[in-house]
Amino acid sequence: MPLPAPRPAPPAIAAEPCVMRTGSWRDYALLDSGGGRKLERFGPWVVTRPEPQCLWAPRLSSEAWSEAHAAFEPADEDEAGRWKLHAAAPASWPMTWREVTFQARLTAFRHLAVFPEQAANWAWLSDRVRACAASPRILNLFGYTGVASLVCAAAGAAVTHVDASKKAVGWARENAALSGLAEAPVRWICEDARKYVQREVRRGARYEGIILDPPKYGRGPGGEVWRLYDDLPDLVSGCAALLAENPSFLLLNAYSERISGLALAGLLGEALAERGGRIDWGELALMEEAGARGVGLSFFARWSAG
Repeated sequence: MPLPAPRPAPPAIAAEPCVMRTGSWRDYALLDSGGGRKLERFGPWVVTRPEPQCLWAPRLSSEAWSEAHAAFEPADEDEAGRWKLHAAAPASWPMTWREVTFQARLTAFRHLAVFPEQAANWAWLSDRVRACAASPRILNLFGYTGVASLVCAAAGAAVTHVDASKKAVGWARENAALSGLAEAPVRWICEDARKYVQREVRRGARYEGIILDPPKYGRGPGGEVWRLYDDLPDLVSGCAALLAENPSFLLLNAYSERISGLALAGLLGEALAERGGRIDWGELALMEEAGARGVGLSFFARWSAG
């Protein structure tokens, strides 16, 4: 009587966290931080905006901070507010990271349509895609303005980019054109991420890599409500079902003060219990241009097949 096939090993979860640090590059720098704010350069423009985690005192003088071109003034605890301009800043301007060009914008939610701390993830994604033997299929959920999608496309992937915001998808397509990737194999889809994943599972679709960067709270184009703690487990389970027979990675990122990289790693470990591989986890941090201080901004867990 033949012996039953051995069950695949569960993923090995790293025993220690990893801090993925992003330093300055040509078009971005964290110039200073402290007093609950950050002083940053996006391309040629210097801005200040709130960051409650900056509990220490600023390193630079108040005069240096006052020379910023724009300062964000919050109106509520949900990050909404307005920008106070100290110079005639444009509505948008281009920035470049490696092969990808994208527009920075002064949005109404203190962000600039790009999250520079994600550069550490972009570098990792680019390496994973380039290591694939053939052009991998990548699914990017909550893809926002598309920088991660374009990084993967520039590295040779065929990408499906999904976001519930029609405006964000429009910005992502503009960024593709700026990057010379308008004709790259990228599908731009405006839809609720959960509905899209459920439909792809029914279709039997498969992807070699999945990027999952959900907000704490959001709404889909049909009014669907997204709550991170309620909805993330089912979505991660659906993503696990979409991984190809020989996948490369699943990257999960979350911006929430009530979650941890270890919690995200545990969730991936459960969903990928029969996939083997390795799960690394930790946080993303921006490092000041001068000195060793850094600001932790989000938590991540990433599964890799090998």
